[in-house]
Order: sequence, then structure tokens, then C-alpha cells
Amino acid sequence: MSNAYSLEDAPYTYADVLETDEKTRMEIIDGEMFMMALPTTDHQIISRELFGQLWQFLKGKPYQVFSAPVGVRLFPRTDFSDDTFLEPDLVVVCDRSKITRAGCEGAPDMIIEILSPSNARHDRLLKFRKYLAAGVPEYWVVDGMAKTVEIHILDQGRYITTVAGENDEVPVSVLPGCTIKLRDIWSDNQVPESRE
Repeated sequence: MSNAYSLEDAPYTYADVLETDEKTRMEIIDGEMFMMALPTTDHQIISRELFGQLWQFLKGKPYQVFSAPVGVRLFPRTDFSDDTFLEPDLVVVCDRSKITRAGCEGAPDMIIEILSPSNARHDRLLKFRKYLAAGVPEYWVVDGMAKTVEIHILDQGRYITTVAGENDEVPVSVLPGCTIKLRDIWSDNQVPESRE
């Protein structure tokens, strides 16, 4: 869901994000800007179903779940010169001091990215490395085409990865007692290929 945006003014920082029109969706990784494409309806259905299960579990608890667009500054600097700014599909934040009006400052407790054909490398490589470096405890990569979820759990500075299938029930490591029923996120009302 992103394409590199190569103008001569790189490297970009969070200060550049603050100067752009708020309707413009972008991410910055190591000073390189990526414009965000509109999500497909299938992408939105998966996001809605995941958000719904997380939100239902978190009701009444002091934690928050956010869906895109929500800005995440993994390595925030007071002068806004941080060179990485991301907009994950879903974010769970257990430390409320990290939540600001603009999004999340610091590593969230859980991040979920939903793949699309244009962003698979972006999410599996570039973002993976940034989330690992920032110490994000749990990172899920959802592949709607394959109906699988890659679950990355931080353990002693590296991610331990497992893959869950379409009918699995997956516990959320950072939310004890929370289990996501994957069969519910592959909705029967997804848009058929012929109607795109």
C-alpha cells in the first residue's frame, strides 16, 4: 500500500509530515518517504474484523486499539527530526503515556499490518526491521490472499515467528486472555475479483 516518493529533498523527517496536508497519507523510513495508497475493500474488511475483536476484548480495560490512519513515531525526538514515521493498519497501546492527539510516540505493544500486492516487501522487510529495532513486542503480518498470519514475538532482541492458518485461534501475547479467531476475519462478503 505504499510507493517510494523520491524527491531531491530527502532525507525526510517527521517535521516534513507536520507540514503536509492532513489528507496526504505518507510514511517515512530512514528518511525515505513512501506515499500510502488507498486500501482495498478486502483490506478494510480484514482490518474491521481484527479491530472489532481487539476492541471487544479491550472494552473497560486501560488499553487502546487504533486503526489506520494513526501515526506512530517509533523513535520520537523533541525537535521532530526523527526520520521514521509509520501508519500501521492496527496498533495496540498499553502504556497510555505514549498516546498523543497525533498518534503514538514510542513503540506500541502490538502492530498489525495487512498485506496488499504493492506493500508486501515494505511490511515484511522494511517495517519488520524498524519494529524490531524499536522493540515492538508483537508484530502480525496478515496475508488476506493466503489467509495466513505471520506472528512475530519479541524474545531477547529478535523475533520468534510462527504462522497461523485461516481457521486458527491465535492468542495475543501482549494481551493475556485475548484470542483472535482468524476464521472470522476472512469474511464471506469480500468483493469478488470480477467486481474490482
